[in-house]
Amino acid sequence: MRILLVDDEIELTNSLARALEREGYVVDVAYDGQQGCQRTESKTYDLLVLDWMLPKLSGLEICQSRRSHGDTTPVLFLTAKDTLDDRVAGLDAGADDYLVKPFELRELLARVRALLRRSQQRDDDRSTQHDVPEASHRRLKVEDLELDCDNQLGYRGGRTIELSEKETRLLAYFMQHPGQLLTHLQIQAYLWGTDTQPSSNVLAASVRLLRRKVSVPGESPLIHNVYGKGYRFGIAPDSH
Repeated sequence: MRILLVDDEIELTNSLARALEREGYVVDVAYDGQQGCQRTESKTYDLLVLDWMLPKLSGLEICQSRRSHGDTTPVLFLTAKDTLDDRVAGLDAGADDYLVKPFELRELLARVRALLRRSQQRDDDRSTQHDVPEASHRRLKVEDLELDCDNQLGYRGGRTIELSEKETRLLAYFMQHPGQLLTHLQIQAYLWGTDTQPSSNVLAASVRLLRRKVSVPGESPLIHNVYGKGYRFGIAPDSH
């Protein structure tokens, strides 16, 4: 597995690179965003570990650039930014997870393992789908929202909603359980597995971003908070 680590804190970067190499990974490093972006264009990586604030080009811009080119390589942000809006911005750019500085090395290694496992599972699932040409084209419909899972597109009110892979999975999970209370733990286990949970507020940021996409002004909200417990999907009874 090859990892690109981009951070302008040279001592920290070199220390993390050595730790990752001891775990058996091949690690390339870059100390500014421009160099990091150039490496992503010249090599294929299994994981990008990016600092948010970088000289010349931010980690956010690197992530946006890769996603705009159709690159689905998992991205883990290392950042001091910890507000929900910051997380929404990062997820909207295509990030998969966050680790807020300062952090424990063992947590970084756990998140690296989890992202690489999920990436490998996605690749295996895609290979299986390609081996079964008769597999059905998956579409879901709840209320006035329709979801095309295979193409990561939603349709509501005559508009098309472009979704990331994680947003598609999250929305599909909601739509498969309309009207049900889905707890934070249930959703986290579905999206990230039970062994390694995302850092705090990543789920809340993911839901907030999805909510902005599926319900624009003038449309009935579909994703509702259940305070302290989780979320419920569907149009509230008093909205009909």
